[in-house]
Amino acid sequence: MTELKLAGWIELNGVRLTLPDIQTILNERPKDILWFGGEFFLSGNGCRARDHFGVMQGNCMKGTLTCESGITGDIMPTVTDLPLEEAIITAVRLRSDEGVIALSGGVDSTLVAHLAGRECVAVGLAGSHDLRQAKHAADMLSLSCTCVEITPPEIADALPIVIGAIQKKDPVNTGIALTQYFITRWADEHGYHRIITGQAADEIFGGYSRYLETKTLEEDLARDFAGLEQQAERDQSIAALHGTYLSMPYLDLRVVRAARKIPAAEKVLGQLRKVPLRKVAERHIGPELAWYEKKAMQYGSGVAKELSRLARKNGYKTSVQDYIDQINRVEHGH
Repeated sequence: MTELKLAGWIELNGVRLTLPDIQTILNERPKDILWFGGEFFLSGNGCRARDHFGVMQGNCMKGTLTCESGITGDIMPTVTDLPLEEAIITAVRLRSDEGVIALSGGVDSTLVAHLAGRECVAVGLAGSHDLRQAKHAADMLSLSCTCVEITPPEIADALPIVIGAIQKKDPVNTGIALTQYFITRWADEHGYHRIITGQAADEIFGGYSRYLETKTLEEDLARDFAGLEQQAERDQSIAALHGTYLSMPYLDLRVVRAARKIPAAEKVLGQLRKVPLRKVAERHIGPELAWYEKKAMQYGSGVAKELSRLARKNGYKTSVQDYIDQINRVEHGH
């Protein structure tokens, strides 16, 4: 019998499992693994398994149980269909026994922070939008939040490391990954392994500004949801640099199922985005925070602007992409 190795956490029928629980299942009824929920990569007894949506990284396909003979089944958690509000509350509860909340002050992370009631961290350059809004949200909800000011030299130092860790090396992905780098670094320095985030809410509830103009909202949401796997790979690669991982309650199967029952036309109404999520949030964090429109992470933190400044400073006045490519060639030989 090989040693059980687990990254992340596992639930079965809404109950968190301990390592001895998982070991017993692995030894006595391994097919029960196909019903596991949570965010995990599991290995032992010649088998490997990853969670349904592939939030955690590992050397097998997402949502599969793979043993020596090959893929032996698909992982489909046994979860109860719940109304959206109850689904979100349950998803956060299952994740909030440990960890820190990455707070930006937008509705996604603020609702999670309020429901979890845990320590929060916000990062950004001095005077950035996200630091101001996160502090405002934390003060309104009496949450403990550490606001971490990152500096231009720190961004310059982290840039080659981040570029080397992510697959898609463009300005948007690099800017997001840089912001995640400082969140996960702080978490590691303060003894946290799990970082609970508001990610995936835009893709599930219709949060991007481009959704306001599209004529094919249903198709756009489906395409963007499919892209979450690549995003998770980017973000977990950065988190792994600091021995941490991101936990995403909006990617809980209960939440995804509840959201999919809501027509796309009800998610984006007029100039309002993420309407069902905001309606739930309003009951918990109040209308001001629930209906606040914020900037994307890389812009709100000030990192994207600093990345552009660094490119210009290094002679790339018109193309941040060329600057990223040059760093990749020099530092990583690609």
